[in-house]
Amino acid sequence: MPKYRHALPQLGGDLFLTDAGLETDLIFNHGIEIREFAAHTLLPEAIGRAALERYFTGFLELARETGAGFVLDTVTWKAHRHWGGDLGQDIQELRTANEAAVDFAGALRERFEREVPVVLNAVIGPRGDAYRPERRIAADEAAAYYSEQLGWLADTDVDMVTGLTFNQSSEAAGLVQAAGRLGLPVAISFTVEIDGHLPDEQSLGDAIRSVDALTGGAAAYFMVNCAHPDHFSEQLRDENWARRIRGIRANASRRSHARARRSARAGRRRSEGTGPALRTAPCAHALAQRVRRMLRRRSAARHGDRGRPALCRHFHRSGLRLSTPRAAGLRAAARWPTPPTGAGGVRRAGGGHC
Repeated sequence: MPKYRHALPQLGGDLFLTDAGLETDLIFNHGIEIREFAAHTLLPEAIGRAALERYFTGFLELARETGAGFVLDTVTWKAHRHWGGDLGQDIQELRTANEAAVDFAGALRERFEREVPVVLNAVIGPRGDAYRPERRIAADEAAAYYSEQLGWLADTDVDMVTGLTFNQSSEAAGLVQAAGRLGLPVAISFTVEIDGHLPDEQSLGDAIRSVDALTGGAAAYFMVNCAHPDHFSEQLRDENWARRIRGIRANASRRSHARARRSARAGRRRSEGTGPALRTAPCAHALAQRVRRMLRRRSAARHGDRGRPALCRHFHRSGLRLSTPRAAGLRAAARWPTPPTGAGGVRRAGGGHC
């Protein structure tokens, strides 16, 4: 049964970590093919499960070594109806994939839970391309659509869900509404372009205010993912909407989504021997080692000013994915504006679903 569904421990202000861009790491650093970028397709095969286990174990060990909590994502980002045709999976197969993903994460939790709190977080992706919205999706339509996958997840041991890489406030609001009806805590993570706006040109502040207005502030918190801090830091101000941001899952690269997509295609051609060489992202576990050193340096001051972690100073160089529990923004570099104060949050290391 769910362990933290009625009281998420990461909202208490302590340090929580998570993984570092699963699909990108497995594809580009380990040469593992992931059909349609849908990581749940790895679960049925022993080699795929082993790769997933190795990947998550590294980060769970990091949390254990540093005494941090961990938000453990399920591989369910594309395990919903919209992608069924591309994946060749019917509704029953998609439901089974969601249940298997939660079971897989739950088994990992059992191995580490005695030493650190581990929150099971079911990740849900948008209905369509995360960076190029195919059409406007109204809140009521989104609520009806996501009720299916959320219904499957509500019957499992997940503690919460996160709408990751969402690009429309109306679609995000529908997900929040549907999750609320099922009693599932939900976080919303928007992706933004290099100008700090969502792909549909709505500002980050307007998107968060819109979701809160349509849902009565029902989301547990908001996040920003798949964007470099330089792309949105200027938008963070001492306002109520900014205090709703509790997490950052940042890109190390300042490239636009379109340029990053072209680079990814070039990387695939290189791996097939048909294109130019491409420098890929650093290995996730090498990054974890870097985070480990930072956290050890930070541990002496951990119970002091948690809103200004020393870890943030290394953000640009290491490509960390993190959030501040007592701040709505990051002091990722000296030129960053002072973030507004808030309470609670998740802190994540690594890349994202980018």
